[in-house]
Amino acid sequence: MSYQRRLINYIVACVNEFAEAFNLNVKEAYRYLRDFKGIEFLKDFYEEEHLLSFENVVEDLQALCRRNGGTI
Repeated sequence: MSYQRRLINYIVACVNEFAEAFNLNVKEAYRYLRDFKGIEFLKDFYEEEHLLSFENVVEDLQALCRRNGGTI
C-alpha cells in the first residue's frame, strides 16, 4: 500500500474516532478538524502520530483545535 493511501486511511480513522469521542457525526467532525487545523496536523505529523493510540491522537487533536479557536 502506498504512503498516500496509508495516510488517507489513517486520517479517515482519526476523523471517525474524533466523531465518536465527541458524539459528532463524521461530517461534523471532519469540518471541525479541517477548520481548526486538525487535518493539516495529521498530514504533517503522520509519522509520529500513527504510532500513538487513537485515544492519544484524539487528545492531541482536541488540544490543537482549541489552540486554534475550537471549542470542543
